[in-house]
Amino acid sequence: MTETELLARLVAFPTVTNGPNLEMISWVSDCLEDCGFAVTRVPSSCGTKAGLLARLGDGPGGVLLSAHSDVVPVAGQSWTTDPFVLAQRGDRLVGRGATDMKGFLACALALAGRLKAAPPSRPVMIALSWDEEIGCKGIPEMIGRVIPVLGRPELCLVGEPTSMRLCTGHKGKASYLATCRGEPGHSAMAPNFANALHLACDLIGALRREQDRLMRGGAQDAAYDMPCSTVHAGKMSGGVALNMVPELAEVAFEIRHLAEETAPEILARIAEGLPEGIGIAETGSYPGLAADPADPAIAALAALLPDPRPIKVAYGTEAGFFAGLGIPTVVCGPGTMKDGHQPDESIAVSELEACRRLLARLA
Repeated sequence: MTETELLARLVAFPTVTNGPNLEMISWVSDCLEDCGFAVTRVPSSCGTKAGLLARLGDGPGGVLLSAHSDVVPVAGQSWTTDPFVLAQRGDRLVGRGATDMKGFLACALALAGRLKAAPPSRPVMIALSWDEEIGCKGIPEMIGRVIPVLGRPELCLVGEPTSMRLCTGHKGKASYLATCRGEPGHSAMAPNFANALHLACDLIGALRREQDRLMRGGAQDAAYDMPCSTVHAGKMSGGVALNMVPELAEVAFEIRHLAEETAPEILARIAEGLPEGIGIAETGSYPGLAADPADPAIAALAALLPDPRPIKVAYGTEAGFFAGLGIPTVVCGPGTMKDGHQPDESIAVSELEACRRLLARLA
């Protein structure tokens, strides 16, 4: 099948994050096994989804192609076509996941089909995960099996959309939930009680002060649109009624950090001096990426691209997990994230063709 035909099949699986993906994983597994790949399924701890690791070819080294199976929801978006039926409009293919990131997976599967008749000169491997879109929740359950199952590749290519530019860096992220506990009481006597919303405001004030500090005196990297690490409060809730002093409030916040800084050190400064009654729990995290463009495997990949200059991106990926295994890892894939997560998400056919050419040369 062509890349477009494969993408149509993949888009038809409504693998929205937090939902099951087993039907799609079974289909991809069958495709790869038919092409001669040795496939290992990796079930999730919840049992409703899975990932897979696949390898074709003998010998050391090789290239690992990494993708995720999940897509973001379509609820509340205004689509002009069925999001789970691929539609062609001129030179663009429309469907949920077309860009992020089933387009790359379609290219990897098309490569697998071609390798059935012409085996690769070096091993080709594929890793397919789940729940990437909610903070890389699936890959931590898979990452420890990558090298035992596949061996050690000389390069990992994470195919998130970069318009086929070589991405060597992105920030790491940690998310948190702060629980602020006050004292219930009648609002007529409010000064006699600890107000949980006041505690939440104290925390948000600390977040703003830390952001100011990061902008003025923190690490800086001009390759990013936002050159410093960031902290962000995204959700706050609390209180029951106007005439009641709130006993409980919650604040969800995040830290996105440059490679030169860590989330724990930033969090420690935020927490320093906060009043009693505020508890902070981490709800998720993923590592950043800081690849060396001079690494021989990465430099060799760059030489295959029309524009070899490295870039850095604002969004996060699973790349840092593979880099943490000591595998040279970069992000490079078809499409642009400007089209991802949008109604009528689409990808240009020319982007799939550019990815096809690159993967053929890598194999």
